[in-house]
Amino acid sequence: MTMLRFATAFVFLSLLHAVKVAKCQSFIGVNYGQVADNLPPPTDTAKLLQTTSIQKVRLYGSDPAIIKSLANTGIGIVIGASNGDIPGLASDPNFAKNWVNSNVIPYYPASNIILITVGNEVMTSGDQNLMTQLLPAVQNVHNALDAVSLGGKIKVSTVHSMAVLRQSEPPSSGSFHPSFIEQLKLLLSFNNATGSPFAINPYPYFAYRSDNRPETLDFCLFQPNAGRFDPNTNIKYTNMFDAQVDAIHSALNSMGFKNVEIVVAETGWPYKGDANEVGPSVENAKAYNGNLIAHLRSMAGTPLMPGKSVDTYLFALYDEDLKPGPSSERAFGLFKPDLTMTYDIGLSKSSQSTPSTPTAPATQKPATPVSPSPKPNKGSWCVPKQGISNTQLQSNLDYACGHADCKPIQPGGACFEPNTVASHAAYAMNLLYQTAGRNPWNCDFSQTATLSSNNPSYNNCVYPGGST
Repeated sequence: MTMLRFATAFVFLSLLHAVKVAKCQSFIGVNYGQVADNLPPPTDTAKLLQTTSIQKVRLYGSDPAIIKSLANTGIGIVIGASNGDIPGLASDPNFAKNWVNSNVIPYYPASNIILITVGNEVMTSGDQNLMTQLLPAVQNVHNALDAVSLGGKIKVSTVHSMAVLRQSEPPSSGSFHPSFIEQLKLLLSFNNATGSPFAINPYPYFAYRSDNRPETLDFCLFQPNAGRFDPNTNIKYTNMFDAQVDAIHSALNSMGFKNVEIVVAETGWPYKGDANEVGPSVENAKAYNGNLIAHLRSMAGTPLMPGKSVDTYLFALYDEDLKPGPSSERAFGLFKPDLTMTYDIGLSKSSQSTPSTPTAPATQKPATPVSPSPKPNKGSWCVPKQGISNTQLQSNLDYACGHADCKPIQPGGACFEPNTVASHAAYAMNLLYQTAGRNPWNCDFSQTATLSSNNPSYNNCVYPGGST
């Protein structure tokens, strides 16, 4: 059977983190776009955010009303200088000083500005002038912060698309496109010297659009799947997010910058789209975002960066109804303008007490979401349904052991015998159900599992279970 090498560390870290998770989830952020004409007042949004476990907000600009509304909330704020600001910031240090004086000084520290992003996806914009002006612009903003003694408190960086990579598969072979390397090396030297992050926009959704096989969807949505094997590291990846982030890590490492922090500036999944769009649905959006949050809360990290969750900004807080393009571009919002949830992924503080999130079943065709049924009120165990193939059980086993400590079914463990896929999968599936929140949706496994009131323990092999 196949186990992820860091499964044991995962459970220890997740149990340790569970004590703190409801109070502090500084790695969960959200993008607050404003290309819309129906957004609620910033003060209402600030109140909404304080009812959630979202600890950071990324703005694409520096709207004073939003920045002021977040004062004294403790929420970290990322503000942005637009691509159009780059020429002025690059050519004139006074322009940069005026920008900082206008967009930072009046609000900090009451408004907890933590990062300034200069430009968005400039390196892949095709604008050579903008690309060469990017580093001077970043440096001038940093110098302007230094001049007011904020250089060590507010970081400066820029945001990149995944297209900066020439190669991303397997993750250990991640490398930057040769045409970007010279400028990226200079930017990374700045990141490394100032402690600012390398910000990236990974979207498994777009990967699925270009390869819409069912197994790719499962891989993108953190669902049970056969995984993808990296022959250079002997690591089996069970989700696209980790693979994409580790590809960036490998690319940074190949250039000598493995210690530069990676921040996920954007990632998300649309909940609806046009008839000819592949992938958008409420179920898929809920599965991706919900399972991503559960993955971050676990503190498992990625295979190449275990034990720490990458700061991740979900896209997006609200729909932006004025955005051009297909319908999916206007359907990424986690909340509606009336402040209600588009779908529930466990962000509310009132409902969040453990590091778990539903693992919603995903289908290729949008289906009507099913409301979660109540938790069982008696002893229950998650077991495989009858007639499930060994191939599917192996997939369930790999997935479960990537998210829970499967030591009892390893050689010498109390549940190693009988050494069969069916027996090991049954133990692992129940273990994940018991440790992930013990909700009915935690015992789904693409509709191959069911809850049972019969304790499957045998001899010295004890299956975790009990009343909820």
